[in-house]
Amino acid sequence: MSAPVVILLASYQGGEHIAAQLDSIARQTHADWSLIVSDDASRDDTCAIVRDFAERMRPGQVQLVQGPAQGATANFLTLLDHAPRGAMIAFCDQDDHWLPHKLEWAVEYLSRQDGPAHYAARTIITDQQLRPLTQSRHFPRPLGFRNAVVQAIMAGNTSVFNAAAADLLRQGAPFALKAGILSHDWWAYQLTSGVGAALWHDPRPALLYRQHDRAEVGRNDTLPALAARLRKLLAGDFGAWMAANHAALVPMQDHLTARNRDILDRVDKMLSQPGPKALLTMRQAGLYRQTRPGNVALAATVAAGRLRRR
Repeated sequence: MSAPVVILLASYQGGEHIAAQLDSIARQTHADWSLIVSDDASRDDTCAIVRDFAERMRPGQVQLVQGPAQGATANFLTLLDHAPRGAMIAFCDQDDHWLPHKLEWAVEYLSRQDGPAHYAARTIITDQQLRPLTQSRHFPRPLGFRNAVVQAIMAGNTSVFNAAAADLLRQGAPFALKAGILSHDWWAYQLTSGVGAALWHDPRPALLYRQHDRAEVGRNDTLPALAARLRKLLAGDFGAWMAANHAALVPMQDHLTARNRDILDRVDKMLSQPGPKALLTMRQAGLYRQTRPGNVALAATVAAGRLRRR
């Protein structure tokens, strides 16, 4: 299937693993791709590896640009403006290993959609040497804005967007940068679901997700990882993240569906209320996480007033 995909890779000090990732991109069964690497002033051999890879590809297929040097999220957000209009875009981490059909599966789904569409997939979690450990979680409940407001499940390293969704992300990126959002993929899930985009989380693993000490975001399916996230919920970090996401979405609210604009208004109200009132507002908005323990933890955090703006 002929459909151009622009891969956006944010790099920083990635010399140890980026060559393997680039080689996995070169082996994609969907061959109509180009790659833009935005490097955040790496001091290792990351840029040299990218330049060598570019020389082995067709002229112009691989570009290396200078990143903003403000962290991975800002790097991805600014990368959006480098992507040409009218193409699908795929986010890419520097240290994963794409399975051969990753782009093909995404393009098959996205090409069937008329409006904005967002594809993501499960992963195979591995150790640093790419030895498989387990698969990432399956999410049983429906995808949508009421979930996206309180949970990031469309992993950026698997996310691919059709041209209509890419245009929305491009429009919204300056507001996300100004708001100081935590995570580009969480924000992307919120914006695409908010406008009523077609969403699919493929149950088939699309890549090997390498775990190592310098990984930007590690696995979240272990008890220590879940406990760490619960501590952040109770510490109030989650409320600050939600407030930043809300600030990023407000300038784009005219693109949201009427129902989701109402939910966005309720989120604003919830973030300003004391615990018991905030819990009632959350329930009226119908917000939910994917698992029962996750919903219990969220409700307890809201009831304790931990989401309230400081």
